[in-house]
Amino acid sequence: MTGLWIVLGVIVAVAGLLVVLYNRLVALRQTTNQAWSDVDVQLKQRYDLIPNLVNTVKGYAAHEKSTFEEVVAARNSAVSAGSVGEQAKAEGMLGMALGKLFALAEAYPDLKANTNFLQLQDQLADVEDKIAAARRFYNNSVQEYNTATEQFPSVLIANSFGFEQREFFEAPEDEPILAAPNVDFNS
Repeated sequence: MTGLWIVLGVIVAVAGLLVVLYNRLVALRQTTNQAWSDVDVQLKQRYDLIPNLVNTVKGYAAHEKSTFEEVVAARNSAVSAGSVGEQAKAEGMLGMALGKLFALAEAYPDLKANTNFLQLQDQLADVEDKIAAARRFYNNSVQEYNTATEQFPSVLIANSFGFEQREFFEAPEDEPILAAPNVDFNS
């Protein structure tokens, strides 16, 4: 009779362990989903600022049509990106296009002094900081989730219940790092 209780205890312990491991994987997956949602919110705020920024620059440099078209096309590509990898690539292209737009703004002193442009530039810088923070949080949650799906014995549950690896949201390797704008009070 004691042998039966021991076997029953082992079965209950194993079942309990499986439930705990499964619930941990679900919690990590949900954290990763929430983290991506946070990134997505910040990206949408960035996308909403871009048309205003382009229109402000257009008022001063209307003949720079190709730069504006490049920014708008990059924005549209980023908005419609599907996977995390596609999103990262589209964000890299958008970052390069915005870099060209800001470089263009450097050639127009009146634009650089325009309060609307300066406010949009500040808002964009703030959103960029928030995107970077959200990206770090997302990548950290992906790392925890992916690690949990590969560790034993969680890997057995992950494979059995379809817990798939997640992609990191990384900047493309060929994306240039945009320099912070110079602030010169002597001009």
